[in-house]
Amino acid sequence: MTFPKLVVFVNSLIPLVLLLWDLYHKRVGPNPLDFVTKTTGMLTLIFLSLTIAITPLRKIFRINSLVKIRRMLGLFAFFYGALHLLTYVWFDRLFNLISMGQDIVRRPFILAGMTAFTLMVPLAITSTNKMVKRLGGKRWVKLHRLVYLSAIAGVVHFWMLVKADIRLPLTFAFILLFLLGYRLIERYTPTQQPNVNPFPRE
Repeated sequence: MTFPKLVVFVNSLIPLVLLLWDLYHKRVGPNPLDFVTKTTGMLTLIFLSLTIAITPLRKIFRINSLVKIRRMLGLFAFFYGALHLLTYVWFDRLFNLISMGQDIVRRPFILAGMTAFTLMVPLAITSTNKMVKRLGGKRWVKLHRLVYLSAIAGVVHFWMLVKADIRLPLTFAFILLFLLGYRLIERYTPTQQPNVNPFPRE
């Protein structure tokens, strides 16, 4: 692992360490389950946004090396998404599938969240260089465009969850709109760019 990747890896784990520290010292308020659920959900959206932001940042600031940390950021989005889901399935629903099904019917925002996580699963599975070679570059790129749908579903999930103060979900919605809008503009107004290998050896 290169030094920049190590820095990203360590910093990506810091939120988890701080969360565990707060849990251990009982600094999570009167409802620890709610605190953990919201924190892991927020971290999932942050890492999804960072993953999608890599390409625009690379092109705007001409820092081609950023592409080398994109997959790691995506895997951390999946990691925190898995913790978010596990918190709900284990501590909230106690692995009761019937209760979960009823909850999904009653509360559509849970369905949106489940959709966001499900879309990340094939991305995590195919995140290795071997899977890139097995699928082929073009098919791999097409598959990993699911990250956009996952992020949209995640923002919808957050928006539907919040009942009063929508400033945070609105912020994520604007960030996502900007990042996706940049891609559309860049796609339909192509400019000559230096050749960059989208699948760097990691």
